[in-house]
Amino acid sequence: MKQVVQNYKSGELALLDVPAPGCKPGGVLVRSAFSLISTGTEMMKVSEAGMSMLGKARSRPDQVAKVVQSVATNGVPATYRKVMGKLDSYTPLGYSLCGVVERVGDGIDDVKAGDLVACAGNEHALHAELNWVPKNLYVPVPDGVAPRHAAFGTVGSIALQGVRQGESRLGEVALVIGLGLIGQLVVQLLNASGVRVVGVDPDPSRCELAERLGAAACGDPGSASVESAVAELTGGMGVDQVYLAAGGSSNQPVELAARLCRDRGRVIDIGKCRLDLPWNAYYEKELDVRFSRSYGPGRYDPEYELQGRDYPVGYVRWTERRNLGCFLDLIARGSVDVEPLVSHVADFEDAVETYRRLEEGELKAVAVLFRYATEDAPAVEAPEVTVPKVPEVPRPSGRTAPARRSGPVRLAFVGAGNYASSMLLPHLTGRDGVELSTVVTTTALSAANAQRKFGFGKATTDLDAALGDPAVDAVFVVTRHSSHAELTRRALLAGKAVFVEKPLALTEEELASVLAAVEESGNDRIQVGFNRRFAPLLREARELFGDRTGPASLRYLVNAGRLDHGSWYLRQDTEGSRFAGEGGHFVDTASWLLGADPESVYAVAPAGDEDLQIVLGYPDGSTATISYVTSGPSSFPKETLDLIADGKVLRLDDFTRAAVYDGRRRQWVGSRLPKARDKGQNAELAAFVKAVRTGGPMPVPLESLAATTTATLAVRTALASGVPVTLAGAR
Repeated sequence: MKQVVQNYKSGELALLDVPAPGCKPGGVLVRSAFSLISTGTEMMKVSEAGMSMLGKARSRPDQVAKVVQSVATNGVPATYRKVMGKLDSYTPLGYSLCGVVERVGDGIDDVKAGDLVACAGNEHALHAELNWVPKNLYVPVPDGVAPRHAAFGTVGSIALQGVRQGESRLGEVALVIGLGLIGQLVVQLLNASGVRVVGVDPDPSRCELAERLGAAACGDPGSASVESAVAELTGGMGVDQVYLAAGGSSNQPVELAARLCRDRGRVIDIGKCRLDLPWNAYYEKELDVRFSRSYGPGRYDPEYELQGRDYPVGYVRWTERRNLGCFLDLIARGSVDVEPLVSHVADFEDAVETYRRLEEGELKAVAVLFRYATEDAPAVEAPEVTVPKVPEVPRPSGRTAPARRSGPVRLAFVGAGNYASSMLLPHLTGRDGVELSTVVTTTALSAANAQRKFGFGKATTDLDAALGDPAVDAVFVVTRHSSHAELTRRALLAGKAVFVEKPLALTEEELASVLAAVEESGNDRIQVGFNRRFAPLLREARELFGDRTGPASLRYLVNAGRLDHGSWYLRQDTEGSRFAGEGGHFVDTASWLLGADPESVYAVAPAGDEDLQIVLGYPDGSTATISYVTSGPSSFPKETLDLIADGKVLRLDDFTRAAVYDGRRRQWVGSRLPKARDKGQNAELAAFVKAVRTGGPMPVPLESLAATTTATLAVRTALASGVPVTLAGAR
């Protein structure tokens, strides 16, 4: 295998062929996917190696002291041979990576071969194709975190440990001196903790980046703007904490820290800068100077790092490994965004040239990643997800459903929250041939409110009574996502037609349970609230676009926006990811426009697991790209769509205006002027009620609903694997 090494005597950097490590007990063998160059720590080591012997001695006085002691003990000749032998040998570089477990050693039961892990340690997470990593220095990568982002885990743990040492509290103000890689991460971690941050760095581009990532103000260490910002944010008291994330030989950082810190504030050293503390300044304010030791408790303890002996959580809450897992979780939840820090991604084969460009200043970078080729690795099989086969339900006399009695279609609503009250019930209230029979909610008052507002005949909290009522023809499931599949299953078994808001299911197992209920009951009368395909403007545009003969390319931009703090949509542990809950809308719309179900899914998350780029492949070679982003401005339309095929373009602007271009002219759908936004709920409900009344086919075939749900759920698998997922059994 290949590994980046350096000769500390000559300064030579090389990509060396070395034997592959074995898989020892107590750890795992990991094949690297991405490793991170720490442009601070590593480049300092590279620069030191290029110095003269005198320069090396000046930069490492601690090592000089050891040499002097060795001379006194062993004599000059023996010491010289020992020192030269150590200098004139190759040493490794790197300490932060993400890769795939290739083999599992004895005693390891928390991961298996094929799992994606983030690894730490300057002896175990090296810039090498293979690394053996002990148990306490790796953690599994959460679903949805891209491998290139997980490679930041170790450096993120260093920043996280520094913030923990600062004991930051909500509402405090912190000063971060040095806005390199560690400093940028500290800014984001503090911002996520409710701390306002002022940054200091002589590089204007790094100051600008820190402000984009949450800093209240940034500036040059000698500028008056920094002191003004601190005075304004703290009322003249000074900052509560100062984080020293700078390097170099200047004593300016510690002097600035003393000047801008409040009385009895805290100064935390994370980097490696000069620390000649001005005694009077630090004494008069009684400043608390703290050091942050690398990734956290356990660092430099061989029993923890090599023998896998953990510290009891009751005594040491945040260990080295727990910090690593915590940082990845922050990425997964979108609290930290590492993508803007990636200045350059280099192929591992170009490692030596990349270090040269960094050292000579040709490549200006905050963070650089090595990307590893996989030719020598075992082939990664494309994951396969099976689209479940929909049970065949026999129909008497060629009908699609048994004939129902005369009279209005009687509806029961399970749930009457914001969406039901604003987007569904207003279209049903007073509709000819519809009777709002029963509303079921978890609290009596909300049921009573819905009854009063919309005229339900009954209001109850007893779900069983509503499902068992023979007078009810159809049940609307409009509850939180986690309950959709179970309530749909129960309603089907009760013999009711079901309208369930998206999503139909949050897991493959939930989808299987719904289809099992169809098979058991012989009742397949389901409609999922995929309303976009019913939008009048889009249907008119599709008709104007006409049939196509060749493959199409579809682009769907969804400017989803940020969620309000406390939204139940953020409870991913119980309610699933945002895309799992909402993404079926866009998959269904794309599939309807393209006239087929997708047969493959590929997904990447350039900024965590909320901003997604999803590519759906279709049997005829068509593709649909769904850009699902949460970071766009609210002033921009939520949904824009372009369909291109056969020299024609269909353009939809947020369901207010549409046009078709045929190469010669643009044909407006309806009018050039924007219309009132209609996303199809009214037409969808009319189609569902008609199907229930007449016994005719459901508005969308169950096979399509199952395929759309499977494709939506497959996004999670695609994110985790990094390769396209095949949807086996797709029609």
